Amino acid sequence: MRRLLTLHAFLVYLLLYLPILVIVALSFNQSRRGVRFTGFTLDWYRALFQDPRVLEYFLNTLTVAFVSTLVATLLGTLLAVGLVRYRFPGKGFLSYLLYIPVVVPDVVMGVSLLLLFALAREVLGFPRLSLLTVILGHITFQVAFVTLVVRSRLLLLDPALEEAARDLGARGWQTFWHVTLPLAWPGVAAGALLALTLSLDDFVVTFFTAGPGATTLPLYIYSSVKLGVSPKVHALSTLIIGLSAFFLALGYALTRRRV
Repeated sequence: MRRLLTLHAFLVYLLLYLPILVIVALSFNQSRRGVRFTGFTLDWYRALFQDPRVLEYFLNTLTVAFVSTLVATLLGTLLAVGLVRYRFPGKGFLSYLLYIPVVVPDVVMGVSLLLLFALAREVLGFPRLSLLTVILGHITFQVAFVTLVVRSRLLLLDPALEEAARDLGARGWQTFWHVTLPLAWPGVAAGALLALTLSLDDFVVTFFTAGPGATTLPLYIYSSVKLGVSPKVHALSTLIIGLSAFFLALGYALTRRRV
């Protein structure tokens, strides 16, 4: 039975990761067309970094990812502290609302954000679809992930540590800054890295909220595939996969740190 379950797990992981491995292998393939491997080369990576459009889209992607992650981490951390350390009416309902951005389909999220921005533009004349709307769209789903990760970390902390700080004369902000935040820092960093990873490879929400001049790497890959899959797309996809895997591994390592 154990061997059967091991084989089953191996086949499942193979099904999940084999397409990714194929893309990585083809990014080093000398052949421009087809999937037959004709030789090893790094030419597609060189061509990728020499393309000014790719550099522009890469800068847009990093701008959206880091700005949205910074804001979402700040908001999510404060929300997590409020949910764990304080009591207020509607706390349970608000906790359940956190799961909606996590489980709702990305298409629904993207369409709802597009309609919201259109309504705001109709009433207020602002904002037009741009890099700003992409950042706002990413923040809406990043906050939930950051809050859930930080909250799970805070639940492992002993409240007596904060009570001891207050007994010694520390004010609320001093207790948070010198006691709560250092102890919860691995969870905050893990939530931020998770949010950053989600932003880097997000396509659906970006597709609905992006305007002229707000093209990111996932959007560029999508438009390139419609015209025919180029080895440059394989190389770009491999770089995004590697960057996302790095941040996910770093976030996992931080969450495994003991309190």
